[in-house]
Amino acid sequence: MKKIVVVAIGGNAIIQAGQRGTMEEQFDNIIQSCDPIIDLIEEGYSVVLTHGNGPQVGNSLLRVEASSNILPNMSLDICGAETQGSLGYMIQQSLYNRMSERGINKSIATVVTQVVVNKEDEAFENPTKPIGPFYSVKRVKEITKERDVTIIEDSGRGYRRVVASPKPLEIIEKDVVKTLVEKDFLVITVGGGGIPVIREGNELKGIEAVIDKDRASALIAEEINADYLILLTGVPQVAINFGKENQELLSKMTIREAEKYLLEGQFPPGSMGPKIQSSIDFVKNSGGEAIITSIDKLQEALKGETGTRIV
Repeated sequence: MKKIVVVAIGGNAIIQAGQRGTMEEQFDNIIQSCDPIIDLIEEGYSVVLTHGNGPQVGNSLLRVEASSNILPNMSLDICGAETQGSLGYMIQQSLYNRMSERGINKSIATVVTQVVVNKEDEAFENPTKPIGPFYSVKRVKEITKERDVTIIEDSGRGYRRVVASPKPLEIIEKDVVKTLVEKDFLVITVGGGGIPVIREGNELKGIEAVIDKDRASALIAEEINADYLILLTGVPQVAINFGKENQELLSKMTIREAEKYLLEGQFPPGSMGPKIQSSIDFVKNSGGEAIITSIDKLQEALKGETGTRIV
C-alpha cells in the first residue's frame, strides 16, 4: 500500500503579495508549485492536495458587489463552490501538463467538497473572519438594509464584512476522495476549507461562513486514513520566540509540547496558530504525523531533513 500524504497549499501562494491576481499570475504561481508535488508521486506516495481560496473568494465578492445593480446577489457558499471549481481546474491542468512533460501518466480529479458545521457553533455568535471588499459608511447602510450581514470597521481602512469560522465536523464527499485515492488518482479536495453546510433533518443546506483550510485539511486527512498531513507555509520550520534574540527553530514537537506552546501564545491565531492546532488534531485522532514546512522543502521535510514534525 502506498503511503497517503495530504498536502495543503495556501491561497496566498496562488495570488502572491503585490499581484493583481490575473489568470496568468495565478497559473504561473501554480506551475511553480507543481514539481515538488510531482516529486512525491515519483517517490511512490499517494497525494491528496488541498488549497486555500481567500484572495479568490475576495475577488468573487468584489465582482458581486460591482454588479449588484444589474445581477442578483450571490451567497458566500456559492462563491466558495465557484472558486473550488476554478482553482481545481487550474491546479489539475497545471499538474497534468507538467507531468506530461516529465513522462508521467496519472489521472487527476477535483472534488467539489461540502463540509458539515454545527449551526450552533459559538463562532456564529461572534463572526471574526474578514472577507471581501472595503465599504464606505454610505454603502454599509445600504447593504445592511438589503441583507442580514455583520460589518465592522477594519483597522482604519474602512468597513468590511466579517463571517463565522466554525469548526469542520464531517467531509460529505470523504468516501469519494477515499475511493479515488485507492484507484491511484491525484485528488484535489476541500478547496478553501470546503463549502460550509449544515444538516437540517436529512438535508444539507449551505451557510455563509469560512472554514479554516488547515482544519479542514486535517479532517480529510483523518477521514481517509492518511499517513502524513503537510501544511505548507512561508518558512521551512516553525520557531518559538519568533523574531526575538532567543528565537529557536523546532524540528520536532510532541502533542504535549505543541499544546504547551499554544497556551503560552507562541503561535498567534492569525498566523501559525491554526496550523499547529490542526496538526495536533490530526496526530491525536489518527496516529499519523503532521509536518509544517515551505513548498521548496517538501521532499526534505518528509525525509526528516528539515521542517517541523508534530508526533
